[in-house]
Amino acid sequence: MAISSRWAFCAFSCLFVAINSGCSKREPPAAPTEKILRISQRNEPATLDPQLATLPDEFFIIRALGEGLLTPNPDGGAPLPGVAERYEVSPDGLIYTFHLRANAKWSNGDPVTTYDFQASYFEALLPMRAAPKASLFFPIKNAKAFYEGKLSSIIEVGIATPDKHTLVITLEEPNADFLSIVASGSWIPRHRDNVGCQQIGPENATTRLSNGPFILTEWKPNQHISVRKSPHYWDAANVKLDGIRFLAMDNGDTEERAFRAGQLDVTMAVPFTKLAGYRAEQPSPLRSVPLSETRYIALNTTRPPLDDARVRRALALALDRQTLVEKVVLTGQPAFNFVPTGLGDFTPATRLAEDTDEARRLLAAAGFPSGRGFPRLELATWVNSPVLEAVQQRWRRELGIEVALAQREARTHLAALAGGDYAMAFMTAIPDYDSAADLLTQLTTGNPGNYPHWQDTGFDQLVAASDWPAAEKLLLEAMPLIPLYFNAQNFLVAPRVKNWRADRLWTRFYRGVSVER
Repeated sequence: MAISSRWAFCAFSCLFVAINSGCSKREPPAAPTEKILRISQRNEPATLDPQLATLPDEFFIIRALGEGLLTPNPDGGAPLPGVAERYEVSPDGLIYTFHLRANAKWSNGDPVTTYDFQASYFEALLPMRAAPKASLFFPIKNAKAFYEGKLSSIIEVGIATPDKHTLVITLEEPNADFLSIVASGSWIPRHRDNVGCQQIGPENATTRLSNGPFILTEWKPNQHISVRKSPHYWDAANVKLDGIRFLAMDNGDTEERAFRAGQLDVTMAVPFTKLAGYRAEQPSPLRSVPLSETRYIALNTTRPPLDDARVRRALALALDRQTLVEKVVLTGQPAFNFVPTGLGDFTPATRLAEDTDEARRLLAAAGFPSGRGFPRLELATWVNSPVLEAVQQRWRRELGIEVALAQREARTHLAALAGGDYAMAFMTAIPDYDSAADLLTQLTTGNPGNYPHWQDTGFDQLVAASDWPAAEKLLLEAMPLIPLYFNAQNFLVAPRVKNWRADRLWTRFYRGVSVER
């Protein structure tokens, strides 16, 4: 955000929530004590601003620092109280009234108020903010209209603050997923004095206020990020750790060696080649969590020949997903759909039927018999994965086409996808909340998460009607992306770590975790 825009928003914020435009500072953090949990961090965060973050790696840290109105439930089911100790819903399902805890405080001792939440959510809806997950606020009355410039006054958005402990949110229409949306990471607030200021990065990390279990004390890019326990957190008595150290690791081999050397307590993953060995150990430090995450290949539908649905379907039908999972990935499940079965209450209406003969026929019909004349496209990725080599070989053998593999840093990869500066790209779809609505809405026309840059009026209409099975059926016919497999996280947890918990949406639960030294 340019300096002029930043200060303009700070001034604007004062008008509608009577907040200050300065950026608060804290005293230097105290040195961490011996009960420090050491966790592998695989991707360097681009930001720790809840409204601008996109990567799970960013939300791992954000959830240690902040807390929203509600929080995900580690046991599944309805979200649990967070800063809001209780809420009521109107009989027509349109008005949600949240009551904040009187003892909820920021890391400098300031009370957490409804004005912090209102300012954070209003800022997420400013087009100049370019919040990648702004659509998570669209269920709110007039939020989408304001974001799209169809409404000039943000005061008309359905977020009201009758007093500093009461937040009233009015919806456009009843939404069964709304409480789960409220518990998503993007709904974590920023302190009202930080709203409108420069986003949270290494250069200003220790000046930012947080309202969660921990306080950010140090951020050394590509080395480590450290947080320490907040004495002001309302539930500090149940925070067993004195701090967490997120240690940058280049790859799975590096972190696995660090774990065996006693330098890490929890890893992000396990190298494919080491899984069998760890599975054989008794007792084993290996943990496996099935994820509601789809690994897929995004196809840039604005670029020839990928603008032809026949080409896209040929690429998808030529693969052998079962072999990919059993022989290459060694974990997870083959994805014959885009939305994982069981996400929310989703049940697919159809599934992808692999057929190499049909794939060759479609490619020939599109003008590329046996792959002749097909351009050499680039398949980009942010992670070094044998999966893509297997896909590359499969397309060469079955379709006669060549693709080049290119690896780039995660932030660069995401920026290229968002800008359409790619042909094919390995990507992951991770829901922000437990519903098919999130994944499918992201593929509607103009959505920031629509990385294939695909447009289909029929699909948009089905999503608007919440007909998720029919929407996915149309998606699999048009094939703007190629589902590969549903991921699982395999990682290592040292025996000295107690009560480590994580869910299918990559949410970690730090309260109650302890480490023995």
